[in-house]
Amino acid sequence: MVSELQRLVDAFGARLGRSIAVDDARLRLLAYNAHTGDVDDARIESVMHRGVSTALVAHVSEQGAAQASDVFTLPPCPRIGITMERVGIPIRYDDALLGYVWLIGSDGPVGDRDVELLRESAAQAALVLHRGHLGVDVTRSHARELVRDLIAPDQALRTEAGVALVEEEHAVAGPVAVLVAMVGGEEGEPLAEERRLALELAVDRCRRRLPPSRGLALTRPDHALLLTIWPGARSQVIERNAAELAEVLREKLDAELGLGRAACWVGVGGPRPRLTEALSSYEEARRAAEVARITGTLGHVVAHKQLGVYALLGKLTPDQLAEGIHPGLRPLLSNPAHRGLVETLRVYLDHAGDAQHAATALHVHRSTLYKRLHRVEQLTGLRLDVGDDRLAAHLGLKTAELHPRLPASTHAPDVVF
Repeated sequence: MVSELQRLVDAFGARLGRSIAVDDARLRLLAYNAHTGDVDDARIESVMHRGVSTALVAHVSEQGAAQASDVFTLPPCPRIGITMERVGIPIRYDDALLGYVWLIGSDGPVGDRDVELLRESAAQAALVLHRGHLGVDVTRSHARELVRDLIAPDQALRTEAGVALVEEEHAVAGPVAVLVAMVGGEEGEPLAEERRLALELAVDRCRRRLPPSRGLALTRPDHALLLTIWPGARSQVIERNAAELAEVLREKLDAELGLGRAACWVGVGGPRPRLTEALSSYEEARRAAEVARITGTLGHVVAHKQLGVYALLGKLTPDQLAEGIHPGLRPLLSNPAHRGLVETLRVYLDHAGDAQHAATALHVHRSTLYKRLHRVEQLTGLRLDVGDDRLAAHLGLKTAELHPRLPASTHAPDVVF
């Protein structure tokens, strides 16, 4: 697209006998020919940096350039480097603004013939830019399809997608780590369009922080993933970089959603040596985000390796989880009247059976703690002074946190006697 624009600019510059430039809609320079007259600081900045200051963008906007339908004049504004008048015309395709064509006043007055050629150049530039945008959209769509195949269950499909991503230069080869972002809502339920768009925008902005071909994004109905690639990096470096990027992603989600960090979670999968092994990292990242969302106790950015026993429990189906809960615990967990007892048992076990620390955490006297634990033993048939029973109780509580059909065990204690 750029080379085609350059040929167009060179051709019209020769016909006009003056300098001509093409910017995109954000005033980023796309193509220009040799200058025949003097230039000002704004033009030098545009050529040197392929962009302009925010003040210049604001000046162009204030002059109504984006709303113009034909040739217009941009007056000088010396304080931002524009000391020479510009004559411009918007580049539009089906009324969509794609950019601008500019002539500079130092080349002399703009006559009727110049205006006609300017209009002709804008029309041709519109076709070039429109085709370029279509090509970008098609390329991005194809890349998303390949990322979808990269995390598919079929090994052959994953291998083919990995090869295609590298060969078509969507991605570079190297070790990968996947981040998964989730926002408020029930697991597996499609997000509302507003939240889905916010999620997609946050992930894409985070992807742009990576070098070209080092990040690939994909939005699913209830989450989004960012596949990051780290050529030549060791696992520890990848883990650190991925964790930092995950924090940035959470911040961008906070900003886009405007709901506070309590409504979003980011999971980080472990590094894998090849692009075709991204599925494993993706599954870990998704599991970490889901567990963080469900438990509410692990924070809002969680690496899979931080899950502990939840990493194992998270692999099980709800029915398998339910089957693994000690039968004596089930009546306790399913009865809302026993929430206080469940919380007491959880705190006691989380403190490794240290009664003093558990009582302090619960803000009760040790004698009250012992009475509650004795009541738990009566209701469940468990012996908390027996190692296997304590393990079964602790695993049962952790399992219940991941089981959607059981009440959460992390509520504040209520009256139990």
